[in-house]
Amino acid sequence: MQRLYGKVALITGASSGIGQATAHLFAREGACVVLAARRDARLQAIATEIIDAGGQAAWLAGDVREEAYAQALVALATSRFGGLDIAFNNAGTLGARVPTTTLAAQAWRAALDTNLSGAFFGAKHQIPAMLARGGGSLIFTSTFVGHTVGFPCTAAYAASKAGLIGLTRALAAEFGPQAIRVNALLPGGTHTPMAEEMNGTPEALAQVAQLHALKRIAQPEELARAALFLASDEAAFMTGSAMLVDGGVSINRS
Repeated sequence: MQRLYGKVALITGASSGIGQATAHLFAREGACVVLAARRDARLQAIATEIIDAGGQAAWLAGDVREEAYAQALVALATSRFGGLDIAFNNAGTLGARVPTTTLAAQAWRAALDTNLSGAFFGAKHQIPAMLARGGGSLIFTSTFVGHTVGFPCTAAYAASKAGLIGLTRALAAEFGPQAIRVNALLPGGTHTPMAEEMNGTPEALAQVAQLHALKRIAQPEELARAALFLASDEAAFMTGSAMLVDGGVSINRS
């Protein structure tokens, strides 16, 4: 049985990595998917793959830092598929990785605008659409960085992603009585373009793998399955959580 049959799901950051893997998985599980990212050609290619495989998909390119884009995505979900049940606010950026004392104000704001404000704008417009359907599941991609582990030169990234956990809990408390569940997904190291940007050589990636209790880095599909759990009725009594799917990096000391 398809776990998301009849549902409409919006996924940001859908042009690569975890977002792309989630788009394919949600579509296979029966959801109509709305894909969001900056690269129009990539979104069109992924949507075409989903449609050719028998799924339903629409896409709209834009910048999650713009509130009007969040509104347009919800309008697309409503006009094409009749509403919105699931939103995976997954778009993010590493931002500048420099010593905090040299971090420019513009670089600080850029990370917060994408990682935190972008997710807030999404939720602000996604929640009313979910309320119109009687409830829904809202998911944010946070990280263990700044939550269970600190790394040097990641102040903007860590602060913006940690802020998502506070946003998750506030929204879960506010909208739980109206059947909207809100959870944060906290990946560990994952084979994505962002991870390769952060750790640009095979040797660096091997070092990152050793930080994890499982001694490896995740595939995007593994995080997509965790997002599927949070989106589905299998997580019906789960809200306000910061769910670590981090391969044990938060607890490993070996």
